[in-house]
Amino acid sequence: MSIIVNVDVMMAKRKMRAGDLAEKVGITNANLSILKNGKAKAIRFSTLEAICKVLDCQPGDILEYRGDKNEQ
Repeated sequence: MSIIVNVDVMMAKRKMRAGDLAEKVGITNANLSILKNGKAKAIRFSTLEAICKVLDCQPGDILEYRGDKNEQ
């Protein structure tokens, strides 16, 4: 099971730099980097909401599920 975080894709579509997004959302650059690199174990709904608001997108644009082909 894999949850893919597509923040970087949406940032590119909106031509927004990571530092700008982190500042507008109210999180550190380090935490945004952890999220972008798929290392995050969780995300608060308030953070997801803020990211969606700043990037003018839906949560489904940010988070994607890709199941393992070997799962039964």
